Amino acid sequence: MRDMFRLLGYSRRYTPALLVAVLLMLVSGAGRAMLPVLLKPVFDRVLAPSSPDARVELPIPGSFGFKLYLDQLVPFDIHNVWTLVAVAILLVFLTKGIADYFGNYLVSYVGLSAVTDLRQRAFDKVVNEEHAFFQNHSTGRLMSSIMSDIEKIQLAVSQMLADWLRQSFAVVGMAYVLFQNDWKLALVSVTVLPFVLLPTARLGKRIRRSTRSAQDSAAEMSQILQEAFSGHAVVKSFTAEKIESDRLRKAAQRFKRSSLKYIALQALPSPIIEFFGALTIVGLLTYARSQIKAGEMTAGDFMSFVTALLLLYEPVKRLTGIHNIFEQAAGASQRVFEYIDREQQIMEQPGAAELKGLQESVVFNRISFQYPDAPEGFSMRDFLLEVKRGEVVALVGPSGSGKTTLASLMPRFYDVNEGAILIDGQDIRDVSLRSLRRQIAIVSQDTFLFNDSVASNIRYGRPEASRDEITEAARSALADDFIQSLPHGYETKIGERGAKLSGGQRQRLSIARALLKNAPILILDEATSQLDTESEILVQRALANLMQNRTVIVIAHRLSTIRRADRIVVMSGGAISEIGTHEELVNQGGIYQRLHELQYVDLEH
Repeated sequence: MRDMFRLLGYSRRYTPALLVAVLLMLVSGAGRAMLPVLLKPVFDRVLAPSSPDARVELPIPGSFGFKLYLDQLVPFDIHNVWTLVAVAILLVFLTKGIADYFGNYLVSYVGLSAVTDLRQRAFDKVVNEEHAFFQNHSTGRLMSSIMSDIEKIQLAVSQMLADWLRQSFAVVGMAYVLFQNDWKLALVSVTVLPFVLLPTARLGKRIRRSTRSAQDSAAEMSQILQEAFSGHAVVKSFTAEKIESDRLRKAAQRFKRSSLKYIALQALPSPIIEFFGALTIVGLLTYARSQIKAGEMTAGDFMSFVTALLLLYEPVKRLTGIHNIFEQAAGASQRVFEYIDREQQIMEQPGAAELKGLQESVVFNRISFQYPDAPEGFSMRDFLLEVKRGEVVALVGPSGSGKTTLASLMPRFYDVNEGAILIDGQDIRDVSLRSLRRQIAIVSQDTFLFNDSVASNIRYGRPEASRDEITEAARSALADDFIQSLPHGYETKIGERGAKLSGGQRQRLSIARALLKNAPILILDEATSQLDTESEILVQRALANLMQNRTVIVIAHRLSTIRRADRIVVMSGGAISEIGTHEELVNQGGIYQRLHELQYVDLEH
């Protein structure tokens, strides 16, 4: 219930609409309860006119003992009575239908609005998480939680909430009619309800567990699909279609088992209720037969009572099904609330200052770092480096030496464990994340482009940029020529991750995006490592335009790309082993010379 109340808490913004919906559902429930009341005069006065002395009482809710009889409203005449009853039936059902329609719409509006807010809250929380979070949670599972899990919640708090209100008021109305007719008989009739409701409540926890298991299996299938489709080239090149098919089949079987378990559990209350209801009706028929013979009860009394009882069991049965769906929603909500409640690791300080730009230097002031989920893995200790404004500093070294880690610390994808990264003497943990990251542009080897137009991808960091500014950035990145040759120019959709473009074209669009952002600090992380020679030449020229008047940190394996750097920092094991210009390091006999010779030998052969 705690999870359900938390879900319903998202509807607080829509309280006026919800209150109106509750009122309309109350009218709908009262209308349903009027049906057995109106059947009484039909059986006693319309279908049995030979008993004109029988007075037909009309129970009035809230009358505090005041009794109104049908013959007080109209003189006894079968036609008058039938006319009055027929009109009453039509008015009741018309009112009930109108209330039901608008009540259902308003509850669905509140439910869908609340779930939309919940999905947005979950997405905003997840998209702001640090890198470590995304390394520990697969894309497929995150997508499944935000879409599939929340769809289960949406069903409960929109459609099922409306039905719950409708059926709850119907139960109250029918119970009132039963006790108004014969409270002793009503008390006996409803004694079977605890035998139905208690097992249903116990089933709820098992339903929640089976739902969570089914949702986890659905998330696993989503992950398999996402990986198989996005990595389709790898799947085909390794002829691994059967492997992926088997993975999906096994996950689908687990999903089927969990779903069938849920179906078996949620279907159990219905036959139980129907059997106990049948027992009650048989007992009532036996009792009514003797009462009618003795003149203690009229046929109308009995039909009104039995109809109300039957109409009571139907919403009770429906409510048990709704309860199961609420349990299903609660199970699905667990993962969503885990994401929302997770304590974010990269946080802003309260009242964080705005970083205005770079005036002097960036200093890695004796920083130490270790990846949070790999305590025995890579570590950086007491790292000290200053990069002055306008300087081009290259980071080289063997794989795993800490080059990319250092670049990831600057925009606070991770936080250092000790020491501080200072921009103009200001600790980057004391400034707002938005202002910090606006000062940094990153061009990496793993270029990510969105399945949108060329123009939208270039303006991604500056949505307000004009078409002229976009075109100018593309020209500087040497991308304008190939963009103009695309079918729709700058409005051409480039496919998922820019699949319709070559590697060099994708990289130049990434450079154009960085140019338009116009950040004073530039990080180039292996920006040309995956390109052919011709594409690399074009990208190098585009990068030269991008690097003008900026402070640049270049990470490169190809030493030919960083020969003109102001300083080359050679890293090994998370520490600086050498530092200097290309000319100073190439004959020093250290790591740089060895790397240079290895690449020179490779080029010779």
